[in-house]
Amino acid sequence: MPVLLVEKLTPQVTVITLNRPERRNSLTIELLSNLISAIKAASDQPNERVLILRGAGLAFCTGLDLKEAADQRKAHATADMVAEALVTLAETRVVTIAAVHGAAVAGGAGIMSACDFVVAARKTKIGYPEVRRGLVAGLVMTFLRRQVGERNLRELVLGGELIEADRAREIGLVNRVVEPDELTNEAMKFADSVLQGAPEAIAQTKRLIEELGSSSVKEDVARALKHHMQARESNEAREGIAAFNEKRKPNWAK
Repeated sequence: MPVLLVEKLTPQVTVITLNRPERRNSLTIELLSNLISAIKAASDQPNERVLILRGAGLAFCTGLDLKEAADQRKAHATADMVAEALVTLAETRVVTIAAVHGAAVAGGAGIMSACDFVVAARKTKIGYPEVRRGLVAGLVMTFLRRQVGERNLRELVLGGELIEADRAREIGLVNRVVEPDELTNEAMKFADSVLQGAPEAIAQTKRLIEELGSSSVKEDVARALKHHMQARESNEAREGIAAFNEKRKPNWAK
């Protein structure tokens, strides 16, 4: 079964579906590689205007596949792939819409926050519990600090608690909250709004938003990647990931 599905809804709108429902669409090197390729392929199509990103099954995406992440030999590869996926999403000229349901956690919430627009199904759980696995949410902080302000950022990444979609909307992490059966329709409504704009004007507007930041996404991600890798290679990360896989509480005293 392919880990990613790409469907052309119209000549201007493509839907990309993360397709590992049995693992709640957790991120592997294969899935990330396919996602990056799909975004780049769509961006290279002159008529492409909008990408809608969603997840199959019960959740949007629950972050890194911690079974794969437990293999320290793959730590650098997975971190680099997450970084590249986030930058690719952020820098594509097309407008990106995350249609989120069930759960968007850790790297999954990061992919969500790298999109231009987010519509979430009511009661979706969203959060960044990396510190509870001995990790640092460094890569996704690049986007969080732009979107939610420092006070909310600290709450999300230091507390590590999951919040519901309505709270995420209050702090600017989500644009709209709808009933689950309205998720795709709401995403298409925003896509239709985007299509009313001139293509080059939309692309220039996206570039200007990026340029108005104090530093670029690419620079911030590169800086964050160093902190992410320091945590990934630590004893705390090994214990946190092992505890998750073994369904027990981590022992931080080790």
